[in-house]
Amino acid sequence: MQPLTAQDVIERAKEYHVKFVRLQFTDIQGNFKNVAVTVEELERALANKIGLDSAVLEGKYGPRQTDVFLKPDPRTFQVFPWRPREGAVARLICDMISADGQPYAGCVRSKLKDSVATWEESGLELTVGAEIEFFLFHTDQQGHPIAKTHDNAGLCDLTPVDLGENARRDMVLTLEEMGFQIVSSHHESSPGQHEIVLREEDPLSMADKIATFKFVVRTIAQRHGLHASFMPKPLPGHNGSGMALSLCLYQEAENALWDSESPNGLSKLAGGFTGGLLTHADALTAIINPLVNSYKRLGNSELDRVLRGWSEGNRKSMIRIPSQRGSDTRIILRSPDATCNPYLALDLVMQAGLKGIKENLPLPVSLDDDESCQRIPRNLGEALWALAQDEFIRQSLGQLIFESYLEAKGKEWDEFHDHVHPWELERYLTNY
Repeated sequence: MQPLTAQDVIERAKEYHVKFVRLQFTDIQGNFKNVAVTVEELERALANKIGLDSAVLEGKYGPRQTDVFLKPDPRTFQVFPWRPREGAVARLICDMISADGQPYAGCVRSKLKDSVATWEESGLELTVGAEIEFFLFHTDQQGHPIAKTHDNAGLCDLTPVDLGENARRDMVLTLEEMGFQIVSSHHESSPGQHEIVLREEDPLSMADKIATFKFVVRTIAQRHGLHASFMPKPLPGHNGSGMALSLCLYQEAENALWDSESPNGLSKLAGGFTGGLLTHADALTAIINPLVNSYKRLGNSELDRVLRGWSEGNRKSMIRIPSQRGSDTRIILRSPDATCNPYLALDLVMQAGLKGIKENLPLPVSLDDDESCQRIPRNLGEALWALAQDEFIRQSLGQLIFESYLEAKGKEWDEFHDHVHPWELERYLTNY
């Protein structure tokens, strides 16, 4: 199927009686944003005439801000299926460009496109799938979420125990209507927790879909009187929500992670890719686990800590390579959560993995044989320190994105330390 052109978008907007078009984009911190225009302004929008202040990407105003312009990608045109057919609402996902028409340095989607181009030049192709977990919570009379889950079901339970089945079904049907390929969906192990698995696609399409997925899931949950949260660890004493990324590498249309003559069935490319990810794992963690709360999910005790390593079956490992070998061989990056910026996450996965391949890094010793490796950062502060020290990741992100991200997350970490937690009052107020 040929990708849509700008003229195709205009014609489809007329065909589907579109009245409003949301021009969607993602800022440096991973927030999905939009500017809505009427269909009468669509031609101007497709000509990159809709401008904004660069602060919308960087999250702050100051003397360094500049004008940026939305560059819609016609291939991402979608009509929202939950809106009325008359006066319909559609969307276009956008890049950000400068006044000279060049990609803006703070555009995370453009950064990922650059990495995709670099991979194509190397003769390699990466596909990405995602297993996305989230919670459904009740809301109060004002529609604000409360920390009360929609059900008390467990892993793969059915209705009537799984009270979120109808909402999850509507989410899947809506996503499929918007072009998503859904592998499976089910109730997860914690109360009110669900998982929907997206089939592998190219990295740019998957990043677009992850950003859209969260928007759609929240919208459908709201229509069921619920709140969908991707917060990594909202419930103490229960498993948190992650977003495992399934990575498969191809060369000349053949699975390049598999080597039938290797003792473990893994190729040198698999070793280099895995080695590249683990070499930069600490700095990468600051991007793929971006919240203070992310590290509650990753665990701090010896029993549930996440280790900087790979394995076939050790659930403490940051990376798992399932035992199936052949055309299904894949690498699963288990540690990310869905609060991360999907464009930056996949950009760095691609760049770190390709660097490991180019440097011919060997496959590290498996955690199945040696569990002596160190754990990944224990908290956001440690992860940000690692990010600040990693020159390769700094260069990969570019100075503007690197500085903006580090500054914003540093403030978040400082704010957390300024806050007095209820645990502290319960523990210390009476006794000290």
